Amino acid sequence: MVYDIIYIVINLLIYVGGFMDQLPEGYREIKKVNLQKDKKAALIINIIVLIIMIPLLILGILIKPIIAELDELFLSLLSILALLVVYVILHEAVHGIVIFKYTNKKPKFGYKGLYAFTGSDSYFNKKQYIIIALAPVIFWGIVLLILNLILPFYTFWIVYFIQVSNLSGAAGDIYITQVIKKMPSDVLIKDTGVEMTIYSKQ
Repeated sequence: MVYDIIYIVINLLIYVGGFMDQLPEGYREIKKVNLQKDKKAALIINIIVLIIMIPLLILGILIKPIIAELDELFLSLLSILALLVVYVILHEAVHGIVIFKYTNKKPKFGYKGLYAFTGSDSYFNKKQYIIIALAPVIFWGIVLLILNLILPFYTFWIVYFIQVSNLSGAAGDIYITQVIKKMPSDVLIKDTGVEMTIYSKQ
């Protein structure tokens, strides 16, 4: 994971060419992924969420036990809920910024069911897609860590819970990254936001 973080940060600073508006001749569909319809994938992602979330919450309680008056707790929960809405928007914005960096075209944003999504009609190579998938969790993970370190300690749980949501909520992106890593080196990926289609010559 440390390697992945370094890899993403470095590659975000440079242009990685290779996106295409049209599928090249000879490519065929080898896999389609729809996380809303694939029950097995949804189960795996939910397990990943728990594996990430539970240890982080335990760590947070060890750092700062939750001791607060009822009114203070209520205000903190309201703050967290409001910030979570903002975070979801900013998370998708990072996906969109990286897509725009590669294509110079406006990505598609939307909601389907309970999921916010960012999509594109372009085809991305393996390296680009992994960067697009992991950029938000790494970027906001670093930002939220810095905020937790510099803000007053009484705001710890407000920021930390957003961080827990950031890391555990990236389970889908982590799952997709692992799927892509196992694909042939020549793959091209089209992700409309709702459904991802993988193409290859092999």
